Amino acid sequence: MRSLLGCIFLFATSCNYFKDADTNNDQRVVAKVNDVYLYVDELNNIVPKGASRTDSLKIIGEYVESWVMQQVVLKKAEDNLSEEQKNVDKKLSEYRNSLITYIYERELIQQDLDTSVSAQEIEEYYNSHSNNFQLKDNIIKVLYLKLPAKAPKIEKVRSWFKSQNPKDRKLLEEYCYQFATDYYFNDEEWLLFDELQTKIPIKTYDQEQFLRNNRYLEVPDSTFIYFVNIKGFKIKESSSPLNFERDNIRNLIINKRKLDLVREMEKTAYEKAIKNNEVKIWLPKK
Repeated sequence: MRSLLGCIFLFATSCNYFKDADTNNDQRVVAKVNDVYLYVDELNNIVPKGASRTDSLKIIGEYVESWVMQQVVLKKAEDNLSEEQKNVDKKLSEYRNSLITYIYERELIQQDLDTSVSAQEIEEYYNSHSNNFQLKDNIIKVLYLKLPAKAPKIEKVRSWFKSQNPKDRKLLEEYCYQFATDYYFNDEEWLLFDELQTKIPIKTYDQEQFLRNNRYLEVPDSTFIYFVNIKGFKIKESSSPLNFERDNIRNLIINKRKLDLVREMEKTAYEKAIKNNEVKIWLPKK
């Protein structure tokens, strides 16, 4: 097909295309599949301005080939489907109705939805649905840092890292600001253990056993030395903590508000239509 189309377009450019020989239509035809025609006018604007002759022919050729393929497959579908299967008017109408309704609901949500969710609302939701929050993965509270293997004062770092003294923590943070490649000192937030493994080269085939048997560890390699202090952990399939679920709960609350907003709109519209005698319902008698 490609060689044929190439010949067509080489001929077309030299002969100013060719007229529709099968009809009295003066429009110039580029391709024909059975009784369906592709006219020159339909090719307007498909070639970018400034394109070379070679590129133009290539772009137009690919477009026509695609058009021909589409028409051939469409004809095959027409020939092999029943009349009932080919009756798409109802489906198109249903799709149009669904799309218009969706667009209206989206606009309604953008205008009227309250997206502010308080900490109290999140906590109340968590307490009311606590059985729904179960961990799918192991999570940890952790401190870690990554230092070049030749970083200075490694012994001091070990001492500061294990210390509970706020002064030592501050000294460690100041040190990390100067020398660390990466570090994380927020031990109030829960992280996925899998996420830690993307940061630290910890090799284990049993995460649960590893977490139960390790708190403080150093992991050296040829380039870096990694310090890890696991401050707490929860095993998958146990109850998920509130702090780990806050963003999820916020989204759940907002999604419920969306549903409530749409349902209230539907109810109001229905009741108003009934009141204004805009609705007539004929049901067969029982």
